[in-house]
This record gives sequence, structure tokens and C-alpha cells, in this order.
Amino acid sequence: MGLFSFIKGAGKKLFGKKEEVVAAPVELSKSDALKAELERLGLCCDVDIDFSDHISVSGTAETNAEREKIILTLGNVEGVGSVSDNISVTNPEPESTFHEVKSGDTLSKISKDVYGDPMKYNAIFEANQPMLTHPDKIYPGQILRIPVL
Repeated sequence: MGLFSFIKGAGKKLFGKKEEVVAAPVELSKSDALKAELERLGLCCDVDIDFSDHISVSGTAETNAEREKIILTLGNVEGVGSVSDNISVTNPEPESTFHEVKSGDTLSKISKDVYGDPMKYNAIFEANQPMLTHPDKIYPGQILRIPVL
């Protein structure tokens, strides 16, 4: 539990015109749009979201991995500056570290820096699914989970 900082100007463009908000037929509140994004990614758990440029999220998740993915999904949205984590975990496990993607980063480069082996990039990719859809689709300012191997 804690406070996680993100870059407000980077991230998924989740808010905007009615038709851009998670393909919803009617305009959703920002909190509802964020919940819909979690559901779209299969990160369904019992959370409450209070939104401004700072998000406060509370509730329960099954694992630390699910908790971390919820925090990253919410934080990697354009306009979000920080996420306050008040999520309790039912089945605790080792916590991941986080990495801010810099210009020129690839998952292989990050893997080499973190694990000493560029071929372990798939562990980072898998740890960030379903937020990442392809290993090459990362962007500067994005925050990624770096799992313990």
C-alpha cells in the first residue's frame, strides 16, 4: 500500500468524447470509465475509485500481481498523476518492482538491465498483460511491472 506517481501527460487516452470513452454508448464518469477499463482487461475485483488527477483506489484483490496491475492500469491513463493504493490482498506474494520506460527502451534492454539477460524480456511482457498487447508496444513515461524471478 502506498502512493505511486505517474506522468500525467503520458498514457492511454481514456477520457474525451463520448465515443472514445471505452467504446461506451453513453458518457461515463471518469471513475466509471476507469472501472470499465479494468473490467475490459479482466481485472475484475472489488475496488472503489475516487478520481481527480490523483486516484484513490481501495478494495480487495486476490494477489499482489492483480493489485499491481490495477494500480498500473489506472496510473497509465493520460491525466492521472498519482494513485493512492489502499487495496488489501487475499493471497500475498512477493511484490514486483516498477520501471518507468525511457526513450529508446525495449523490453529486452530493460530485461538486460534488471535481470542481466535480454532474453528474459518475456517475463516482463507476461507480467504486464493484459495492459501490453505486444512486446514492442511500450512508450516513454509508461510504468511497467518488473516481476521477481
